[in-house]
Amino acid sequence: MISINDSHQNSDELTPDLTPLLDIIFIVMVFLLLTATVKIKALDVELPQTATKILQTTKADPITINLVASEPYWALQGQSISSWDSFNQQLLTEVKTHPNKPVVIGADKKASVEQMLKLLAFLQKNDIKATQLLMEDQQ
Repeated sequence: MISINDSHQNSDELTPDLTPLLDIIFIVMVFLLLTATVKIKALDVELPQTATKILQTTKADPITINLVASEPYWALQGQSISSWDSFNQQLLTEVKTHPNKPVVIGADKKASVEQMLKLLAFLQKNDIKATQLLMEDQQ
Protein backbone atom coordinates (compact mmCIF):
# COMPACT_ATOMS: atom_id res chain seq x y z
CA MET A 1 0.00 0.00 0.00
CA ILE A 2 1.17 3.48 -0.80
CA SER A 3 1.26 5.92 2.01
CA ILE A 4 1.67 9.62 1.74
CA ASN A 5 3.84 11.33 4.21
CA ASP A 6 2.52 14.85 4.82
CA SER A 7 5.84 16.12 5.96
CA HIS A 8 7.50 15.57 2.57
CA GLN A 9 4.74 16.64 0.14
CA ASN A 10 2.57 19.66 0.02
CA SER A 11 -1.18 19.25 -0.59
CA ASP A 12 -0.91 21.54 -3.69
CA GLU A 13 1.24 18.97 -5.45
CA LEU A 14 -1.56 16.39 -5.38
CA THR A 15 -4.10 18.46 -7.35
CA PRO A 16 -4.11 17.92 -11.13
CA ASP A 17 -2.92 20.68 -13.45
CA LEU A 18 -6.02 21.92 -15.36
CA THR A 19 -4.20 24.35 -17.66
CA PRO A 20 -4.09 22.01 -20.70
CA LEU A 21 -7.76 21.15 -20.24
CA LEU A 22 -8.72 24.84 -20.10
CA ASP A 23 -6.67 25.55 -23.23
CA ILE A 24 -8.49 22.82 -25.17
CA ILE A 25 -11.91 24.01 -23.95
CA PHE A 26 -11.07 27.58 -24.96
CA ILE A 27 -9.91 26.50 -28.44
CA VAL A 28 -13.08 24.44 -29.00
CA MET A 29 -15.26 27.29 -27.77
CA VAL A 30 -13.61 29.78 -30.13
CA PHE A 31 -13.95 27.33 -33.03
CA LEU A 32 -17.66 26.85 -32.34
CA LEU A 33 -18.29 30.58 -32.02
CA LEU A 34 -16.55 31.31 -35.33
CA THR A 35 -18.33 28.56 -37.26
CA ALA A 36 -21.82 29.01 -35.83
CA THR A 37 -24.39 30.57 -38.14
CA VAL A 38 -26.80 33.04 -36.65
CA LYS A 39 -30.19 33.70 -38.18
CA ILE A 40 -31.28 37.30 -37.98
CA LYS A 41 -35.01 37.49 -37.59
CA ALA A 42 -35.45 41.25 -37.67
CA LEU A 43 -33.44 44.37 -38.35
CA ASP A 44 -34.08 47.98 -37.53
CA VAL A 45 -34.41 49.69 -40.88
CA GLU A 46 -34.42 53.36 -41.69
CA LEU A 47 -35.87 54.41 -45.00
CA PRO A 48 -33.21 55.63 -47.43
CA GLN A 49 -33.06 59.24 -48.46
CA THR A 50 -30.87 60.78 -51.06
CA ALA A 51 -29.25 64.19 -50.95
CA THR A 52 -27.94 63.96 -54.51
CA LYS A 53 -29.89 63.91 -57.70
CA ILE A 54 -29.97 60.62 -59.53
CA LEU A 55 -29.12 61.32 -63.14
CA GLN A 56 -29.68 57.82 -64.44
CA THR A 57 -32.96 57.45 -66.28
CA THR A 58 -34.36 54.58 -68.25
CA LYS A 59 -33.68 54.73 -71.98
CA ALA A 60 -36.70 52.64 -72.90
CA ASP A 61 -40.30 53.57 -72.20
CA PRO A 62 -40.77 51.76 -68.87
CA ILE A 63 -43.71 49.81 -67.50
CA THR A 64 -44.79 52.00 -64.60
CA ILE A 65 -46.49 50.70 -61.48
CA ASN A 66 -47.92 53.19 -59.00
CA LEU A 67 -49.06 52.57 -55.44
CA VAL A 68 -51.34 55.21 -53.98
CA ALA A 69 -52.43 55.81 -50.39
CA SER A 70 -56.18 55.34 -50.91
CA GLU A 71 -58.32 52.93 -52.92
CA PRO A 72 -57.87 52.01 -55.68
CA TYR A 73 -54.31 51.28 -54.56
CA TRP A 74 -52.96 50.21 -57.94
CA ALA A 75 -52.16 51.99 -61.17
CA LEU A 76 -50.46 50.58 -64.25
CA GLN A 77 -49.16 52.91 -66.95
CA GLY A 78 -51.04 55.79 -65.29
CA GLN A 79 -54.42 54.01 -65.31
CA SER A 80 -56.06 53.22 -61.94
CA ILE A 81 -57.07 49.59 -61.45
CA SER A 82 -59.79 48.80 -58.94
CA SER A 83 -58.90 45.24 -57.86
CA TRP A 84 -55.75 43.30 -57.11
CA ASP A 85 -56.69 40.40 -59.41
CA SER A 86 -57.32 42.71 -62.33
CA PHE A 87 -54.01 44.47 -61.66
CA ASN A 88 -52.17 41.10 -61.62
CA GLN A 89 -53.61 40.06 -64.96
CA GLN A 90 -52.90 43.40 -66.64
CA LEU A 91 -49.34 43.55 -65.29
CA LEU A 92 -48.55 40.01 -66.46
CA THR A 93 -50.00 40.80 -69.89
CA GLU A 94 -47.94 44.01 -70.12
CA VAL A 95 -44.72 42.23 -69.10
CA LYS A 96 -45.31 39.37 -71.55
CA THR A 97 -46.13 41.81 -74.35
CA HIS A 98 -43.02 43.95 -73.70
CA PRO A 99 -40.40 41.69 -72.04
CA ASN A 100 -37.51 44.11 -72.70
CA LYS A 101 -39.13 47.11 -71.03
CA PRO A 102 -37.86 47.93 -67.55
CA VAL A 103 -40.33 47.96 -64.65
CA VAL A 104 -40.44 51.11 -62.52
CA ILE A 105 -42.28 51.27 -59.19
CA GLY A 106 -43.45 54.59 -57.79
CA ALA A 107 -45.12 54.54 -54.40
CA ASP A 108 -46.91 57.35 -52.61
CA LYS A 109 -45.19 58.36 -49.38
CA LYS A 110 -48.30 57.43 -47.39
CA ALA A 111 -49.00 54.20 -49.28
CA SER A 112 -49.51 51.07 -47.22
CA VAL A 113 -46.42 49.00 -46.53
CA GLU A 114 -48.65 45.93 -46.74
CA GLN A 115 -49.59 46.79 -50.33
CA MET A 116 -45.92 47.37 -51.24
CA LEU A 117 -44.90 44.01 -49.78
CA LYS A 118 -47.79 42.33 -51.57
CA LEU A 119 -46.58 43.86 -54.85
CA LEU A 120 -42.94 42.89 -54.27
CA ALA A 121 -43.94 39.31 -53.38
CA PHE A 122 -46.01 39.11 -56.57
CA LEU A 123 -43.11 40.42 -58.68
CA GLN A 124 -40.71 37.92 -57.10
CA LYS A 125 -43.14 35.01 -57.55
CA ASN A 126 -43.53 35.80 -61.24
CA ASP A 127 -39.80 36.55 -61.77
CA ILE A 128 -40.43 40.16 -62.77
CA LYS A 129 -37.40 42.34 -62.15
CA ALA A 130 -38.07 45.93 -61.05
CA THR A 131 -35.23 48.07 -62.31
CA GLN A 132 -36.04 51.25 -60.40
CA LEU A 133 -37.86 52.39 -57.30
CA LEU A 134 -38.72 56.04 -57.57
CA MET A 135 -38.11 58.30 -54.60
CA GLU A 136 -38.04 61.98 -53.99
CA ASP A 137 -34.83 63.90 -53.36
CA GLN A 138 -34.26 65.11 -49.80
CA GLN A 139 -34.73 68.86 -49.56
